[in-house]
Amino acid sequence: MAMKKFVILGGGYGGLTVALNLLEKDLPDDTELIMIDRSPFQGLKTEYYALASGTIAETHIRVSYPDDSRLQLVYGEVSDVNLETKQINFHDKEPISYDWLVIGLGCVDSYHGITGAQEFSSSIQTLAQTRATYQKINNINPYGQVSIIGGGLSGVEMASELRESRPDLNIRLIDRGPSLLSAFPTNLQQYVREWMIEHHIELRTQVSLVRLDGGDLYNQDEIIRTDATIWTAGIQPTPIVEALNVPKDRQGRILLNEYHQIPDFEEVFVVGDCASLPFSPSAQAAQAQGKQIAEAIQAIWKGDTPKLGKIKLRGTLGSLGKKSGFGIMGRRTLMTGKIARMLKSGVLWKSKRHFG
Repeated sequence: MAMKKFVILGGGYGGLTVALNLLEKDLPDDTELIMIDRSPFQGLKTEYYALASGTIAETHIRVSYPDDSRLQLVYGEVSDVNLETKQINFHDKEPISYDWLVIGLGCVDSYHGITGAQEFSSSIQTLAQTRATYQKINNINPYGQVSIIGGGLSGVEMASELRESRPDLNIRLIDRGPSLLSAFPTNLQQYVREWMIEHHIELRTQVSLVRLDGGDLYNQDEIIRTDATIWTAGIQPTPIVEALNVPKDRQGRILLNEYHQIPDFEEVFVVGDCASLPFSPSAQAAQAQGKQIAEAIQAIWKGDTPKLGKIKLRGTLGSLGKKSGFGIMGRRTLMTGKIARMLKSGVLWKSKRHFG
């Protein structure tokens, strides 16, 4: 009997959740489960800001992939996906064909066409980039200047964690909008702004960068000097997804049907940051969606129509160093201070236990 291949591309929050949920149930005898990633373990990406700051060791945010004879792990750098021939091509090994595919490749930084942005800034998107960022920041001389571009959740967490790690550094948070955390309610913005001022983090809003050149950041004609620049100003789906010729939304995320499939290629599911969902990309959204994809494929294998509910997210938590934080639970409950930070640690502990 010819084996069918169910391939998961990417072992991040979404892909790993699909794998774990399928392994909890019986896999059909004629189906092989294959997960492809460039790394031999999952990195908990929501904590990369702490790794870059030097406040935690990398082992703290590594999660081992499941050790299960039914799951085949393949390590390699994917070059492209051919939906017509149902094939995944690699830079460094033979292609792999699939019968079912889950694309969970995550995102890369979006530089909004700003000249020199990629070349002269550091990233916390991948584990490899985060390691390089950690070295660069921690090699800065005492009282040097770090500029963080982007005042969303990642930028705020990065700035506050770095403040804890390096009290000597001058830290500046730059945003093109009028306020930090523009997606959050104004009283949370206010709380975080006050925390930043109290901890001597310089806030620069309404800065519109036109280019980066070494340690010079050009805000139109004004030059802002810096020793290191960390980029947290937006994301976009990976180039592999960008290259796929399928309908996408304005952010470049793939449009899906109600079962998270690509409508013209129903054997392909998309999970996480590359999927067009009604909310912004997050680990929580990828996990919730991953669970539903596992349910959908199990129903399809049984010959049933999948019945999937609406994805409900629990809220968002952010940290301000190790002692304080902020968050929204449900629709309206706002939280600040120690309790929000403890909750965030609890969520991390749970996801490490759930995955590990």
